[in-house]
Amino acid sequence: MHEISNREERLDAIAKAYAQQPERTLVVSPDNRSRQEIDERIHHELQLSGRVAEQEHRMTVLVPRQEMTGADRQWAAQYYEVGDIVRYTRGSKAVGIEAGEYARVAAVDRERNLLTVERANGQEVTYDPNRLHGVSVHREADRQFSIGDRVQFAAPFRDEHIANRQLGTVQQIDSEGNLQVGLESGRDVQFNVREHPHLDYGYAVTSHSSQGTTADRVLIHVDTDQAHEKLINSRLAYVAVSRARHDAQIYTNDAVKLGEGLSRDVSKHAALEAAHELPGQHQGHSIASAESQSVCELHEHAQAQGHGMSR
Repeated sequence: MHEISNREERLDAIAKAYAQQPERTLVVSPDNRSRQEIDERIHHELQLSGRVAEQEHRMTVLVPRQEMTGADRQWAAQYYEVGDIVRYTRGSKAVGIEAGEYARVAAVDRERNLLTVERANGQEVTYDPNRLHGVSVHREADRQFSIGDRVQFAAPFRDEHIANRQLGTVQQIDSEGNLQVGLESGRDVQFNVREHPHLDYGYAVTSHSSQGTTADRVLIHVDTDQAHEKLINSRLAYVAVSRARHDAQIYTNDAVKLGEGLSRDVSKHAALEAAHELPGQHQGHSIASAESQSVCELHEHAQAQGHGMSR
């Protein structure tokens, strides 16, 4: 465990640690903001070490607004903002939008829960988002990609049979947005970023996106002052640490406070237990207990080590 109170120094330390051994290394950070900051720092560190080309190509990509739930998407006031890009995975005959279409949010009527979007042909459509499902909402963002960058696909690319969160390495790139990416599966794909703008750096992932992914070494970042309390709990400890086969290193601003946060139980079974004991649930409880026990051991270790930890 590395306790580094200064945020800039902590993020720089993670980037340098990654650049020293990028092969089979994964960075996990609970929120998107810190993930993006770490990605940019790693990109720069790899340029300094010569692993990534110095020449950069600025591209506009779509970043998903992952802070909102599916229920939030049904309410214009809670989710949609002018300028957001909406992707319709299902489409709607009643609204007149086809599956796979993109539209830009033009206006939001919070009182009547109405959303007005502008389609690619300039036509505006107004509808109640509570009656239309199968949508994802994104914001435009700029990324500086170079040859050698590790990238991830932030949405399925069905034309190329690429799954969500699949990783690859930029092999060729030009100023027109044309890329050739070598997938980790061994296959090469060529496309223009305008065909599939769901592309991002692939060095760091959120704890939610890391599920199902493993690496030899995992670097875990948790800022107890800035990350939402719903993101720092026993599930984060279990999911993030278990991504590593051999080595898991935690970078935090406050080790003791982190231990307290990681001991927070958010399992559904724990909520039921708090209300009343139901029969036939002890098997599930044994899993939650095992997680809680390991987290408590981490907390006790942090308290016992105190100033002996790396700063």
